[in-house]
Amino acid sequence: MSKVKEVLAAKFDEELRFFKGWIDKPKAVGAIVPTSGVTARKMASVVRPESDDLVLELGPGTGVITRAILARGIKPEKLVSIEYSKDFVDRLTQELPGVNFVHGDAFDLETALAPWKGQRFDAVISAIPMLNFPVEARIRLVESLLDLMPAGRPIVQITYGALSPVPAGRGSYTVDRFDFIVRNIPPAHLWIYRRPEGSDAGKKRA
Repeated sequence: MSKVKEVLAAKFDEELRFFKGWIDKPKAVGAIVPTSGVTARKMASVVRPESDDLVLELGPGTGVITRAILARGIKPEKLVSIEYSKDFVDRLTQELPGVNFVHGDAFDLETALAPWKGQRFDAVISAIPMLNFPVEARIRLVESLLDLMPAGRPIVQITYGALSPVPAGRGSYTVDRFDFIVRNIPPAHLWIYRRPEGSDAGKKRA
C-alpha cells in the first residue's frame, strides 16, 4: 500500500470510529467528523511547554487535538485528558501511551480529576459539545475549570454555533473570540474564557 493510501485509510478509519461514537452517544459527541488538523493546531497553540503546570483536555475523541497538544512539546505525562466514551479511551490509551486518559464526565471534575487533586492546570482545551447541555451547567463548568488555573490562563472551547456557548456577564470570566476556521467540517468557532489577572475569584480550590 502506498503512503497516500495508508494516510487515506487511516483518516477513513478515524472518521468511521468518530461517526460510530456519534451514533452511539449523540449528546456526548458534538460533530459527525473529527476536528480538522488546522483547528486542532490553533486550539493547541495556547499551551506553554515551559510551564510546570499540567494541561487539561476535555473530549479528545479520536485524538486529533491530543496529538496537536503533544506536538507543541507537552510531555505525555503532563497531559490529562477526560473522555466520556470508553471506546475512545481504550483506543487512545493504546495509540498515545503516557497520556493520562480518564474515562469520565467533564461535568463531574471532582471525580474525574481526583488523582490530581490540588494540581494546577496551565490551560484547558475543550471539544465537549457545550450546546448539548443547559447554560447553567456550562457556566458552572467554566467556573470550576478556572478555579484550577492561574488567573489569566485560557480555556479554549470549540463550538459550531456563531455565539459563545458560555455567555458573557454571567460569572467571573471574560469571553473572547479566538478564531473562526472555515477549513473545518462544520466550520468551527473558537472561544477563550479566562479570569483577569489579579482576580480574587481565581484562588486554587482546596
